[in-house]
Amino acid sequence: MRKPRSSLAALVVVALLALQPSATKANGLSLIRDAEIENTIRIYAAPLFRAAALDPEAISVYLVQDESLNAFVVPGLRMFLHTGLLIRAEDPLQVIGVIAHETGHLAAGHTVTRGETIREAQNTAIAAAILGLAAALATGRGEFAAIGLRGGQDVALRNLLSYNRTQESAADLWAIRLLRETGQSPAGLLEFMRILGGQEVLYAGSQDPYLRTHPLAQERISYLSREVSESPFANREADPELLLQHARMRAKLIGFLRPYEQVLIDYPESDGSLPGRYARAIASFRKGDLEAALAGIDGLIAAYPEDPYFHELKGQVLFESGRVADALAPYRQAHALLPRSPLIALSLAQVSLEMNQPEHDREGLRLIKAALRDEPDNAFGWRLAAVAHGRQGDIGETALALSEAALIRGKYGEAVNQAQRAKKILGRDETSWQRADDIESLARHRQKSENNRN
Repeated sequence: MRKPRSSLAALVVVALLALQPSATKANGLSLIRDAEIENTIRIYAAPLFRAAALDPEAISVYLVQDESLNAFVVPGLRMFLHTGLLIRAEDPLQVIGVIAHETGHLAAGHTVTRGETIREAQNTAIAAAILGLAAALATGRGEFAAIGLRGGQDVALRNLLSYNRTQESAADLWAIRLLRETGQSPAGLLEFMRILGGQEVLYAGSQDPYLRTHPLAQERISYLSREVSESPFANREADPELLLQHARMRAKLIGFLRPYEQVLIDYPESDGSLPGRYARAIASFRKGDLEAALAGIDGLIAAYPEDPYFHELKGQVLFESGRVADALAPYRQAHALLPRSPLIALSLAQVSLEMNQPEHDREGLRLIKAALRDEPDNAFGWRLAAVAHGRQGDIGETALALSEAALIRGKYGEAVNQAQRAKKILGRDETSWQRADDIESLARHRQKSENNRN
């Protein structure tokens, strides 16, 4: 059976990139992108952000591929959720409670205080790691974004990301307020804290990172217990549709991230539910059993023909199995059902460009431009744009796209070179020339700042 191709698909996972979990933890953050999971998290988070008077569009939420229970925020309105937390949470209210708590840190401005601490840090490697995190996060789909730290630097970084008990209590207050304002039960947050509470007696190295960076005291659990008992929404369960979305998210993550044998334990063949079928189809694909994977996906599509994510998965399976032409139809169907998803659009664009035919190149470029309007900081999209422009002989736009990608990835010298190349080809009265000039100036400024820090 042919093994899957190198993953540039909707869900980018360490397993498909052949990276060892131990190396991942040692080297930094491994980030994943997935249209369905990101949409689910946005549904959880957006009401809480609005209740905290924060613009949901201004907050970036990232998924960290890590089995531990953890979530944290850093300067720049950036929130991180570990896949281990999403998998462990059997009820969406637990994740919603954690997001409410982390939103409390954002609303209270705790990251601003810590940001100043970071800027004043004498360890420039750590300062650069955090202050330059945005560049690592935007390296594009299919890449390993990491904060490379050695020895005591990892401990120092964790300390910089740690809260004190006063801040934790303040975030709890915010969480209760936000959950009340959005009409949701705080029971999920209490359940999550009780899960962590059982780890307090463990050796620090064995504890989940959330406990090591978010001090947990019995007073906090007591406070949350009182709030649950007094909440008018204490017994309000999550909406059935939300429960299904959560179950699908867990099944997808387990299917992609857990060993095949473990997937069958969690979702045995006797489990005929949508999540069970979903997880087994994904696991079969990862195992290399294309026939079983496609049979499972086709069954889901037959039962739910209007679900874009099943069509997307079929496109991914076919594409990564080397059946590029066959992947076009399911990706097009997914895009037709969910036209505003940049990730699905870029997946379809990539398949179109792989066809290496003029009409498909034009389709790919059109999709890429639409996706980049929604995600202008997607380096992978700009690299695809460079390919598409190059196929059409538009060398100036090719260089401009490469300069955009390099700037996002923090490759400032490359960004300057490509921007200069673009300016030599493009006319000065063109908007693209002005953008190239802006990129050159911005890249030089960032390069200078980076050199000063080092």
